[in-house]
Amino acid sequence: MQSAPAKPSPGIAARLNGVARGLGVAGGELRRWPARRWWVALGTAAFTVVFIAIPTDLIDTPFFAREVPPTVWSWPVLLVSAVLAGLVTATYIAHPDGAAPSRAVGRLGMTGWVVTFFAVGCPVCNKLVLLALGTTGAMQFFEPVQPYLAAASIILLGWALYARLTRENSCRLPARRAADAAIPADAAVTGRTEATDRVR
Repeated sequence: MQSAPAKPSPGIAARLNGVARGLGVAGGELRRWPARRWWVALGTAAFTVVFIAIPTDLIDTPFFAREVPPTVWSWPVLLVSAVLAGLVTATYIAHPDGAAPSRAVGRLGMTGWVVTFFAVGCPVCNKLVLLALGTTGAMQFFEPVQPYLAAASIILLGWALYARLTRENSCRLPARRAADAAIPADAAVTGRTEATDRVR
């Protein structure tokens, strides 16, 4: 007799539901973005591609060269990371009241941006890696780690974007409530002033 498949624990299910709701909130925030945010995201993404692709010789120029050819996943990882970096940067433009930029999330996004550079770069062309490991060490230890760095860069940037978008949504509601609460108060003050003027 086969046993029934184990059901996920309520804690895991609740977390998954929370993440799913967060993704829905993040998608809704993106749909409300003004045009200037999208322009900033596009410009930052293009800058990221050029800034990383030229020194790592993904874009061939006379100024840089690489001894190890790029991997098949170098360009996809760079493009995805560039798009995420652009979106994260755009969240710092015209953010809602109360959604002040978070330093921790900003550092997370910057870390993902830097990790992308090491993930797609030539393992024996990076001076920092060569100083730490040498040529043989770079090929034996650093090159096998690069796919994991690529995944880490996407995860870090994706999480930074998720955190920024959900934070904006959570900060927007209190601001609206405060504004709504201020309206009756102002009306009450105006009403009392008018009543006083009539008595006079």
